[in-house]
Order: sequence, then C-alpha cells, then structure tokens
Amino acid sequence: MSFLRMPIAAFGVVLAFLLQTTDARAAEVDFGTWLAGVRQEAIAQGLRPQSVAQALAGVHQIERVLELDRRQPETTLTFEQYIDLVVSQQRIDEGRQRLSENRPLLDQISQRFGVQPRFIVALWGIESNYGKGMGDFPEISALATLAYDGRRSSYFRKELMAALKIVDQGWIRPEDMLGSWAGAMGQCQFMPSSYLQFAVSYSGDGRRDIWHRREDIFASIANYLARSGWHGDQTWGRRVFLPTGFDPGLAGPNNRRPLAEWQRLGIRAIDGRDLVTREREAALILPDGPNGQALLAFDNFRATLKWNNSSYFAAAVGYLADAVE
Repeated sequence: MSFLRMPIAAFGVVLAFLLQTTDARAAEVDFGTWLAGVRQEAIAQGLRPQSVAQALAGVHQIERVLELDRRQPETTLTFEQYIDLVVSQQRIDEGRQRLSENRPLLDQISQRFGVQPRFIVALWGIESNYGKGMGDFPEISALATLAYDGRRSSYFRKELMAALKIVDQGWIRPEDMLGSWAGAMGQCQFMPSSYLQFAVSYSGDGRRDIWHRREDIFASIANYLARSGWHGDQTWGRRVFLPTGFDPGLAGPNNRRPLAEWQRLGIRAIDGRDLVTREREAALILPDGPNGQALLAFDNFRATLKWNNSSYFAAAVGYLADAVE
C-alpha cells in the first residue's frame, strides 16, 4: 500500500516509527539530510513551514559544543565543597544587593505566585550568577549539534522541537535565542521545554523574555516553583545535628516524619537546641552519607528537586536564600 492510499491512523504509526529511528541513524546521514528530517517532523507536528524555515536558516554544527559535552569535569565534590563553591561570600553579598534593589518588584511577584523573594533571588544567582552567565551559544544550532551527535540524541531532539515551537509561537526571534552550550536559556537557564511550560510574560504583552526583562525572569522562576508544589508560608528545611549511633537507614526523601518524631529520635537543631516541633513533616537528607552534614527537608525542598533533581543543588538554593535575606 502506498503512503498516499494509507489510512491516516496507519500513516501516523509509520511516521512515528520513522521519526523514532531517525536519531538512531543520525550518524549514517550527513547533517543537512538529518536537518531536513527535523524540518519535516516539525511541520508534521503542526508548526508553520515559514517559521520552521526561519528558525532553521543558517543552523550549523558547533564543534565547541561537542568539545564541551565530551570534556565535562569528572571530579566529585563533597557536599561542603559544593556549598562553598556555589554559595560563596561574593554570591551572598551580591544576592543581598540584588534583593534590596529589586524588592518592590519581587514583593509583587511573591504576592502573585506565593514564592518568597529570597528564593527567587537564590535561584537567579545560582543559575546565571544574577544574569552574568547566560551563555552566548545560538540555541537552535547548539541543540541541533547535540541532537545530531547521537550520544543523547532523543533528549536533545525533543528540546530542539520545543525551541522551534518557541519561534513558531512568536515568543522570540531565533537570532536572539542564546543559551548555554547544552541549551539552557536566559537568566533562569530554562531548557526550551521548561520555557514553554513555565516562562511568564509578567505584563501580559505577549513576550516571555527571560533574557532581558527582570519581571519576566523573576515571575518565570516563581511560576516554576509554584507549579512544582511550593508553599509560600514555609521555608526549605534546616541543618540539624544527629545523635551518636543514629540509624542512617532512616534518611531518604520518602521517609517523611513529623518534626516531633525526629525530636524523639534525638535529632536537634545545629546549635543543640530542641526542634520547633510544629505539626510539619520533614525528610532527613544526608547528602554525603552518615558522616557528613544532615538536613531536615520540608516540602519546598522537594519542589526545588523538580527544578534540579540534586540534593546538593536544592540545599544550595536554601542555604543561599537564607544567607541573602
């Protein structure tokens, strides 16, 4: 049966199969042929041909992107080393200044989304060093390079399609879409799929500019957290002290207990005082195992993990937020 006479449902199955196998065959075709397949897939998904052509015009492979992808550092930092690096005194000092100078806007956004200003600033600081480290790689070329490469082609192809949707929907011109070598964009470092889901036009003017407009950057960060289960009347957690002989098997993000229960098991505040045992549940997190720091993490810690599924990262956001306020 020819494609022209094939029932629509059957054609869809065949098209899906062809698209799934495209990445597996990426290394077997030249980049131009592969990119033509991307164009066809985008149009098949309903994107306008003219916007797809605009977005893919001049797209090319970037050798530097492949170099950075293959030369990611293999060194492993301890939790304390990571915190010292990410929550540096310089970042704390600048965070306090940024919090102060943007306080009226941050308070408005906090009221709208239910996310405290200090956490918005902390994520801004960690993700892009308060806007100074956004990256200057052309987004679509960087994503196309990684999608064609084959090592993680399926993931980056999906992100490339999301980037094309951003252009198709008119949020930004492709030449203005700059990001990191791995495709994270703007001052909040959203991947294109996160941009489509969480980025906000705070003024409602039809632009979601996470590259230049503070109100969109702050609101997009707050919207991400709010939709990830953030509680604006709670903090993230706290560092605690474990008694001698404490069973480390009780730790883990899914073993949530009331604070009064952790108190009964001998856990105390880091200064030795009793825990404030309100009826709130927390999980015990041991980022470096039983011999490292111990944290009692609340719901907001879990929400931050949806941004970046790393206990190091989520704790760093909390540490920086506490330090800048």
